[in-house]
Amino acid sequence: MNRLDYLIDYLIIENPQYSEMELPESEAEKRDLFRALRNVRMPKPVSEEFLRLQDEELQAQLQEKGIIELSDCRDAINRVSTSKTLLLWQGDITRLRVDAIVNAANSQMLGCFYPLHRCIDNAIHSAAGVQLRQECHELMQRQGHEEPTGHAKITKAYNLPCRYVIHTVGPIIPNGIPADFQKEQLASCYRNIMACADENGLESLAFCCISTGEFRFPNRLAAEIAVQTVRQYLSEHEKTHLKYVVFNVFKDLDKEIYAQILAKEK
Repeated sequence: MNRLDYLIDYLIIENPQYSEMELPESEAEKRDLFRALRNVRMPKPVSEEFLRLQDEELQAQLQEKGIIELSDCRDAINRVSTSKTLLLWQGDITRLRVDAIVNAANSQMLGCFYPLHRCIDNAIHSAAGVQLRQECHELMQRQGHEEPTGHAKITKAYNLPCRYVIHTVGPIIPNGIPADFQKEQLASCYRNIMACADENGLESLAFCCISTGEFRFPNRLAAEIAVQTVRQYLSEHEKTHLKYVVFNVFKDLDKEIYAQILAKEK
């Protein structure tokens, strides 16, 4: 039995409801099934053998995708110099080798349970491995209530190339028109994430576009709040550890928006 077959079999044995599932033959389809089974898996311990083989598989997938260094971010798209260095990079945030990446989480803080969903929460948990959901679960058990909007929590990164993941819950805008208090909530996400990074002595941090996806915060307004809040934090905290802040975008629209905003700030 090869590695992927073992991992899929392990997860199906955990969940007998999937025992009648027809197993795919291609490696790509097996990887999708392996990810989907982890996406729907509730947080609980696993065997050391499962962790060993899962980590081997996820590390192999990471090497295939390729790791992006900070120097790649500086050279690939855009650099804006101020008292600190703000970088813009378009691509998969799970490839970035920085001290921490930011996850746009939900209030349960357990990752996305929708199989193969395209949200960043799903992508980060899928690339990190089952350990990340377990650590988040333990954090939330100790907390005893859902995560408030605008706060920040740090965890290990496991199979990601970064060292840590900082999780935040952004405001949800059902009608796409944020109220003033929701704009402040989004700004609070950025402030608390940077404070969390400083508390942990981190020098490099990559933000995702918090709240602009499923949570429907308008893209341009969200980017304006992000850049303004980051610049204000850096100007007010002269002893910050942060040397590099990456605005990571995935969509062409967000790339254009951030490039315009950052160019105006030169």
